[in-house]
Amino acid sequence: MAVPAALVGSGANFAAVRARMVQRLVAGGITAAPVLQAMGAVDRHCFVDTALGNQAYEDTSLPIGLGQTISKPSIVARMAELLLGAEGARVGGLGRVLEIGTGCGYQAAVLSLLAREVYSIERLRGLHEKARTNLRYLRLTNVHLLFGDGMVGYAKGAPYAAIVAAAGGSSLPLQWCDQLAVGGRLVAPISGADGQQMLLVVDKTPHGLKQNVLEPVHFVPLKSGIA
Repeated sequence: MAVPAALVGSGANFAAVRARMVQRLVAGGITAAPVLQAMGAVDRHCFVDTALGNQAYEDTSLPIGLGQTISKPSIVARMAELLLGAEGARVGGLGRVLEIGTGCGYQAAVLSLLAREVYSIERLRGLHEKARTNLRYLRLTNVHLLFGDGMVGYAKGAPYAAIVAAAGGSSLPLQWCDQLAVGGRLVAPISGADGQQMLLVVDKTPHGLKQNVLEPVHFVPLKSGIA
């Protein structure tokens, strides 16, 4: 997929540190070329407060207001690579994606370079507006920002080739599984009885759902409703 010019190198001062970030992703095990290209193309510093700009390309989560964070680059890349590993994506590329938790809009920008269409839903109006502002200059025609309760998904856009969540609960909402296409993949954090979050991958097959629990992760709690 071609990278829009607006996404490339708009901050010349950050180009070198962004390249080093991509090198760290490779060293950390990310191998999918489209993911590495997308991570290298999106200016992460444009999605954090100016005061945090010098930390934008470190592998750390950063506060974005309202008690929420921007995920660290390695987890954004990891989840994106997992989405590309879905059966449907391997055959025909990544189609329509639903993102639960827009946050500041960074992951939606990355996904825009990997998927044909991205629906991203945010329950906090302040963050929804921030993401809209952050993404406006990029003019990403394949990204649709929605204000609403992510726990119910977005039925109007279903079925989705992939669903990715940036918040974790003790169980997966049934609506997400219902809105996932056969051959599609859902990637989300899930909390165990001990409160530890793990990365969960759910593949929807013609015979039902297949689940795999991967490594420990740390995300903000999944909540219902809007605020």
